[in-house]
Amino acid sequence: MRSVEEVDAFAAAAHTEQVDKIGVPYIEHVRAVASGLAPFGDELVMAGLLHDVIEDTDVTAAQLLAMGVPLRVVGIVKDVTNQPGVPYEEKIRRIIRSSDATLVKIADNAHNSRPDRAAQLPEEKRTRLAAKYRAARDVLWAAADDRDIEAIITIVNPSLLDELRERRAAK
Repeated sequence: MRSVEEVDAFAAAAHTEQVDKIGVPYIEHVRAVASGLAPFGDELVMAGLLHDVIEDTDVTAAQLLAMGVPLRVVGIVKDVTNQPGVPYEEKIRRIIRSSDATLVKIADNAHNSRPDRAAQLPEEKRTRLAAKYRAARDVLWAAADDRDIEAIITIVNPSLLDELRERRAAK
């Protein structure tokens, strides 16, 4: 799988029948994440499409490599994949060791933080996730260039632009 189209088709098949927290077909989430990574090239788009495939399906990193997914893409996917027993905050600190993984996680966080999506969650869950995602942004955004963050959130979740401006003003 050397093209974005092939990876997209694979991701769609891998996430068939899966839905996200609000009941939307899961492929819509990974495609939204991938769209935010378009300014950074095809390999980051592929990583966005595959960012949850190891975590949420039976697909392994070795299988992705055997299918011809570029090593860089598989590495990014592994970097953003949850590991059993590892707290979320520690996962975020691990992710920022890789600039590519940081960009993928910024796009993922931005999509998960969309107000139209959050509004469909029960209030308790919405409040808990908003705090979790905000705390993650503090770490992720500190590890990335503001122009890269802006490029991603402009595409994925423009409502975060005010938060980015406030962050810039506070520097």
